[in-house]
Amino acid sequence: MPGFKNSRMAEDIHRELTDIFRQVKDPRVSQMISIVRVELAGDGSHCKVYVSSLKGMEDTKQSVKGLKSAAGFIRRELFARLKMRKSPELVFIADDSIARGAEVTKKLDAMHFTETEVDADEQGD
Repeated sequence: MPGFKNSRMAEDIHRELTDIFRQVKDPRVSQMISIVRVELAGDGSHCKVYVSSLKGMEDTKQSVKGLKSAAGFIRRELFARLKMRKSPELVFIADDSIARGAEVTKKLDAMHFTETEVDADEQGD
């Protein structure tokens, strides 16, 4: 059962952080940033937050710098909203999975488009 409680708390943290990020006033934090994954330690003392941006890795890295400087505010808000026993130390990590996913989608769409052209040419013969 501890695993279930931990994963449920990680989901709650994910949900609340999404809202809190919109309140951060640091200009380095992009509005196009999203949380990819949240990993909460078993004892709840540490929390790794993987963030990504549609604008690319450089924008994500700048956003992580802004989030690190606002970590105190974010941690306090999270503690107040979730009524936790102890507030976890937040570690923000830049992740480029959204940009990689967009690239893969573009490549798949291009492959599908060329397959459609080949099929049309074969039907024309």
